[in-house]
Amino acid sequence: MNVLVTGSNGQVGSEIKELMQHATHNIQNYDFYFTTSQDLDITDFDLVKKYIIDNQIKIIINCAAYTAVDRAESDKENADKINHLAVKNLAQIAKEKDIKLIHISTDYVFDGTNFKPYAEDDATNPQSVYGKTKLDGEKAMQAINPPNAIIIRTSWVYSFYGANFVKTMLRLGKEKESLGVIFDQVGTPTYAKDLAKAILEIIPQLGTSNSFEANGVQIYNYSNEGIVSWYDFAKEIMKMAKLPCQINPIETKEYPTPAKRPHYSLLNKSKIKSTFNIEIPYWKDGLDDCLRRLGERR
Repeated sequence: MNVLVTGSNGQVGSEIKELMQHATHNIQNYDFYFTTSQDLDITDFDLVKKYIIDNQIKIIINCAAYTAVDRAESDKENADKINHLAVKNLAQIAKEKDIKLIHISTDYVFDGTNFKPYAEDDATNPQSVYGKTKLDGEKAMQAINPPNAIIIRTSWVYSFYGANFVKTMLRLGKEKESLGVIFDQVGTPTYAKDLAKAILEIIPQLGTSNSFEANGVQIYNYSNEGIVSWYDFAKEIMKMAKLPCQINPIETKEYPTPAKRPHYSLLNKSKIKSTFNIEIPYWKDGLDDCLRRLGERR
């Protein structure tokens, strides 16, 4: 069975690609097609449809996204094209061709004012262009309602690949004696390798009777287990990497950014765990593995 992974040079796409080089028994019968924006412009409906037909794609994993959260505030058109209109294209083609679709979304669809972990059916209220365009993508997918399709919302993604918070902290930790890091935004980091593993576990279960309800597209939350602030996360990075950099807690208002971030973005993962029988690693275990791969674990 042929699987298309869009955004394959991003964090999640890159981790899926690496994991497929060590495929486990339940995904050995799948052939993966990895594309980037240079290979396949998913905002071009006709182009995508032709690619999918020509390569007999049966499953799409959409890892492509406009993720420059602050830049999106002044680049709404491009953010909307990738996060909304491209998702609409994929959903339409998936419905027409009876293709299974997995789409990656974000905790930024929420406003971050909750006091308990967000469930999939909690009210959305994005506070940034990035969050709004990602929610528009979700809504377009739900309106088209392709069968055997799921949305996975995730948060605070980092990886061995690409630019991310962990790599930034490692670099700054070697350059500076002290750093101020925000303590009043809490959530859970997501190690992209763990999310990629979960997606590969879900693929063989797509379309099984217990995985999908009659109302079509299903939303699931996924992040690593635990709760942490960016300050705590940075402290643990320095501790594991044995960097002497002092991490000082600062408030969000002391570090203004163009886009507003949710103060609270903890996700309730019980639905994805029970539906697909997935075990989710603790966030420190994911960080430990990432730092070892980067050669930064001391």
